[in-house]
Amino acid sequence: MDEIEIPSHFLCPISMQLMRDPVIVATGITYDRESIEKWLYSCKNSTCPMTKQDLSNTDLTPNHTLRRLIQSWCTLNSSNGIERIPTPKPPVEKSQILKLIKEAKSSSKSQIKCLQRLRSISQGSQSNKKSLEAAGAVEFLASSIITKKNDHEELCDEALNLLYQLDPSDEDLKKLMNDEGKYFVGSLVQILKCSGNCQSRVFAIMLLKSAFRVADPIQLTNIKQENFIEIVHILKDQISQASKAALKLLVEICPWGRNRIKAVEAGAVLVLIELLLDSSDKRANELMLTVLEQLCRTADGRAELLKHGAGLAIVSKKIFRVSQAASDRAVRILSSICKFSATSGVLREMLQVGVVAKLCLVLQVEINPKTIERANEILKLHNRIWKDSPCIPLSLVSSYPV
Repeated sequence: MDEIEIPSHFLCPISMQLMRDPVIVATGITYDRESIEKWLYSCKNSTCPMTKQDLSNTDLTPNHTLRRLIQSWCTLNSSNGIERIPTPKPPVEKSQILKLIKEAKSSSKSQIKCLQRLRSISQGSQSNKKSLEAAGAVEFLASSIITKKNDHEELCDEALNLLYQLDPSDEDLKKLMNDEGKYFVGSLVQILKCSGNCQSRVFAIMLLKSAFRVADPIQLTNIKQENFIEIVHILKDQISQASKAALKLLVEICPWGRNRIKAVEAGAVLVLIELLLDSSDKRANELMLTVLEQLCRTADGRAELLKHGAGLAIVSKKIFRVSQAASDRAVRILSSICKFSATSGVLREMLQVGVVAKLCLVLQVEINPKTIERANEILKLHNRIWKDSPCIPLSLVSSYPV
């Protein structure tokens, strides 16, 4: 196919690939359906890629004439290995979706089949997903999860799967949090706690992250202790996709109210240290150090870190080993320890495990000026105890601040 010149008007202006389902947007430009739907829905754009004009109307009109021309061209070039593109299925109409939802509501026996049919529709195209949302599928699925979480696990799993696949908009999520927030969040937490389906636990934590991202301050400050316990359990289980969602969720909610204390009481500090000992994933390390830095702003969080035999050592080890952002978070954690929890035993341990030497090295390496300033403050703070210690390599003694 690379040796055959494809007519330029058969190529999608976005992907520059042969169009399989050409559609026209409101500005009159034709794009391949998959590319323009990705541009509009996944990438959250609201303009025409070519003209840059706003698309207040995002309806996509099939360009049947162009599609038939492309199919004819494919047929003429079949001897050169060109396969004829199939005639695409039309997007599902809203009325069909409403009929399926009504059927699912009226008969518990047919609910799973209806949900499976709806999931199949959602996988067809982004337009189908938008039609599902417009028909009220998000609200219906959320109510199914709330009412079926205890007495019908299979149905609940199916509804959860579809709700995740739909990727509800912020507007829909806010409506859920406002109307049934307490019950919706509680149902997701219950799934985290009790579901034997690993995939459902992944979907639940991902939806929980999205829900709290749009929650109002009152909801964020009133998160129950049980939520933190289940989030920490997700971290313990080390399901990669779910673990990162749990870390991002903790980053979002820990700054609010007493959430740092709740996370510490749920055992987050010790779990994070254990994960840091084994993790080599850059983004995961950055997230873990970000959460740990927030938790170490509390006395209980610092006490938990110091209780772990490898706490100080692993935080220090991450400096220069991950990224500049991770180094900054690690130095912030050490700063909190040195300012508020620096007993004589802690200061000796920091010398013995190489924390002080690492801080001296920070002063010699080009890094974020704020990080250097923070390391300088820590070393000055305990100058009397650390400066003349034989634990600091001679090559670094000269950089110790006076």
